[in-house]
Amino acid sequence: MVDNEADPVPGPAGGADPDAVLDRAFAALGDRVRRAIVARLSRGEATVNELAELFPITKQAVSRHIGVLEDAGLITRTRDGQRRPCHLNPAALEALTGWIDGYRLAAEGRFRRLDAVLETLKQETLELEEER
Repeated sequence: MVDNEADPVPGPAGGADPDAVLDRAFAALGDRVRRAIVARLSRGEATVNELAELFPITKQAVSRHIGVLEDAGLITRTRDGQRRPCHLNPAALEALTGWIDGYRLAAEGRFRRLDAVLETLKQETLELEEER
């Protein structure tokens, strides 16, 4: 179940707890419809009605999904006359990719070191075969 609490979870320094923010964002993205909404909003703003046209679910269900994404800080809504378009929150997406990149870079570093060891072993094997 996704925590729909809108207020940030206080951390030790009084600000939002980064782990809680990430937890909420990843939980929100755990649903296929919400990922599709994020994908659609990556192409530009859209209203609830425009988003609802994309899915075989009710407009109310789409509104609930938007609420979860908004509570997670992944999207924002503005007022434009009668329209309330939804927008992606680039800073929130950057925080997610930054967290993922930290682990990706560490894994890439391990693979590069492994490649270097394997290349050294390959060269040593070739040298031994040439000596025979």
